[in-house]
Amino acid sequence: MKKILVYICFLMITTLSYAENQTDTLEQSAPAQFKEEAAMQKAPTKAQADSAYMNADYATAIHLYETLLEEKGEAAEVYYNLGNSYYKTENIAKAIVNYERALLLKPGNGDFRANLEIARAKTVDKVTEVPEIFFVSWIKSLINSANIDVWARWSIAFFLLFIVALYFFFFSKSTIMKKIGFFGGVVVLIFAVTTMQFASYQRQTLLNRKTAIIMNPSVTIRSTPNESGTNLFILHEGKKVRIKDNSMRNWKEIMIEDGKVGWVSADDIEII
Repeated sequence: MKKILVYICFLMITTLSYAENQTDTLEQSAPAQFKEEAAMQKAPTKAQADSAYMNADYATAIHLYETLLEEKGEAAEVYYNLGNSYYKTENIAKAIVNYERALLLKPGNGDFRANLEIARAKTVDKVTEVPEIFFVSWIKSLINSANIDVWARWSIAFFLLFIVALYFFFFSKSTIMKKIGFFGGVVVLIFAVTTMQFASYQRQTLLNRKTAIIMNPSVTIRSTPNESGTNLFILHEGKKVRIKDNSMRNWKEIMIEDGKVGWVSADDIEII
């Protein structure tokens, strides 16, 4: 009888200990689970940002769009909407930066370019650009008519056509088909290489960003990379510049459209 009582007590103690352990486990895992669910609920979505913009809550929209870019990476539409939000708050420099970034990802988008031009019209500096040779401008316009993904797909398509042309050239018994295969292969190979170069050019533009926007209301461009340098000229917020020398951390050598060159503090510009 005593053995049975001892056994029953042992079972009760074991059961209570197991129950306490399970409770502790549940108490420890529940907060983690709730935290994860709460984090998922707090993660912003583009729909939430768009809703804030439509309700004219531009400060919230800006916060949500910037959070989306930080968490999910670059997206042309998000940059575009962020630019619109900044434009609504009269922050023209920030609007231009984000329109430019949207165009880097989708250079052929007409809406992006139109809004960028509207924002540029509100800037102070009107610099006459040194004209390029006409065919250089034409080639740049052609490259920017589509984005990197489009040019890459065209390159693959032309290369596949080149393989088809090679097949007809080597295996067709008809002389006409052999000639079509040869000359057609040469043409599509040229197109394949050209579109691949276009895609490569845009990729390099995305990876090595050499343009920036003046962010402060008025910035003095100096002859040397320090405050004691001679004052050369003044630029205002929203002005786009090209970075010539990016080797220094605190100063950048920049050039504007008319060929003027000088040094500006890195704090006064934002890389596109």
